[in-house]
This record gives sequence, structure tokens and C-alpha cells, in this order.
Amino acid sequence: MYYTETEDTTAVRLGELTQAINTISEFCGPRDVSALTQTAVSTQLATLVAPTGNADQADVMVLFGGSILHGVDVLAQGIRNDVAKHYAIVGGAGHTTQTLRDVAGRAFPNISTDGKPEAQIFAECLRERHGLSADWLETKSTNCGNNITNLLDLLRDHLPDCRSLILCQDATMQRRMTAGLRKFAPDMTTIDFAAYRTRVTPIENETIQFGNDPVAILDHLVYVDEPEGMWSIERYVSLLMGEVSRLSDDEHGYGPRGKGFITHVDIPDAVRQASAFINAALGDMTRAAEPAFASA
Repeated sequence: MYYTETEDTTAVRLGELTQAINTISEFCGPRDVSALTQTAVSTQLATLVAPTGNADQADVMVLFGGSILHGVDVLAQGIRNDVAKHYAIVGGAGHTTQTLRDVAGRAFPNISTDGKPEAQIFAECLRERHGLSADWLETKSTNCGNNITNLLDLLRDHLPDCRSLILCQDATMQRRMTAGLRKFAPDMTTIDFAAYRTRVTPIENETIQFGNDPVAILDHLVYVDEPEGMWSIERYVSLLMGEVSRLSDDEHGYGPRGKGFITHVDIPDAVRQASAFINAALGDMTRAAEPAFASA
């Protein structure tokens, strides 16, 4: 399926690299509905649970702080379309926080982002740009695991009968976020709506030669319909590769046979092949976990 380097090969076909990145991206960032509308949400809920009471809305829509800045516009769309009865923003400080502070600070010069947690930054951007607000903020979590456990604590305090959630996280981490929720709240009905959908494409349709820095080949790729605040492509690929490792249910992953942070996730062969191809072409780009943001 993919071209793989040999020891004396220093070229990689951009089309195959593009295909590999987009394959992993599509897997990691699912959207269960095509649009964030009340009709789409109610139709999806009807397929997941026996309708009881008001099935036109989820109980809560949650935006997680790991998302790029575009997530604030997605949350605003959800609020305007009444897709949920309540809205929450979850996020303290973790490995993506400084990037959000920098990007939000440039996009919203009237907002001071220095030292602020992700949820507060998103809440202020939501108010500044859209004149809207969330019902609840969670500002202490530092990683995807306690994003979920702290969210559940918040719901127990404010909405103990919550049964359905729309989860909106950065597209690189969306599938893992839901797998984490299913570990701690297996009876909760969830709708995935990744904060963005994008693809990469070559700048030019050509074979690129590279020498000592194979990652430089990523400079020849661009995003299709790039969302606001999007990662550099090198960072994006690193995040995606880290997710394949974390989603794996083996001794190295986060599944039940590994660290036990999430439920089992079936990883398609095409995704594993794409990951292996990228490693062969570019070297190990997996984002390492950062101990500073581990749960206590």
C-alpha cells in the first residue's frame, strides 16, 4: 500500500506521505454527525438511546481545552443551534496550553492570556467574539485523563442526572477523549464532534529529495481549508503519531493491557500501516508524554 524506504533510499513520494497523514487524521478525529445542528444531534441520539423526555438535545456539550482556537467557534455554533441543554469548557494547563495562550493572545489583543487556564481563555474568547457564555468551567485538569474525571466531578455537582454528552476536542485527540470517558462512565451516551476537519496536500506534485533532515519534507505540505490556530504540520504529525501509540491496547499503550487509562480501541490495519510508513519515512515523530502534566 505504501512505499517504504530501504537503507540506500533518500526519497519519499509526497502523495503517499499525504495519504498516510490523512488516514490517521480521519481516524483520530471522528465526527458522529455531519453538522452541529439540533436535527442532526436528535437524529443521532435516537439511534443511540431509547428516547425519553426531550431527545432533541444532548444534556451537555463540552469543549476541551486541548483544542486549537477554532474550537471556540464550534462551541458557539453549538450554542446558537441549541444542540445541548448546557455547555461546559474543560481545561487547565497542559502540553498544548502555551500554544493556545500565544494564538489567542494574537487573535484577541484585548484579552490577557498570560498564565490563564485553557477553559478561561476559551470562555473569554467566546464572550469577546460571539457574545456567548458557557454554563460551567473546569480549570484544574492537566491531561486527557483528568479532563474526563474532572468533567464527571463537575457534572455530579451540577447535573447529576446527565446522560448524554457532545464531546468536542482537538481532532488529534478526539477518539482518545471518548475512549477515556467510556472507561469512567460507560453508560454515558456520547456524540463525537471533533473541533475541525482538515487534510494535508502537497504544495507541488513532485518527488522530494532530502538529506540529513527527513522531517523537512513536511515543509512541502499545506492544509486544505486550514482552521484558525492550526498546529504547524510538523507538530500536527507528531500529535497524530502520539495518538496511534496511546490508543494501542498493548503494554506500551493506554488501553486495558497497557496503562489502563482508556477502554479498548480497535485500530484499523490501514491506520497502523500509515503510522509505520511515516516512521519509516521520517523517523520516530511520536509525541512523548510530559511528566509535568501527569495526573497526581
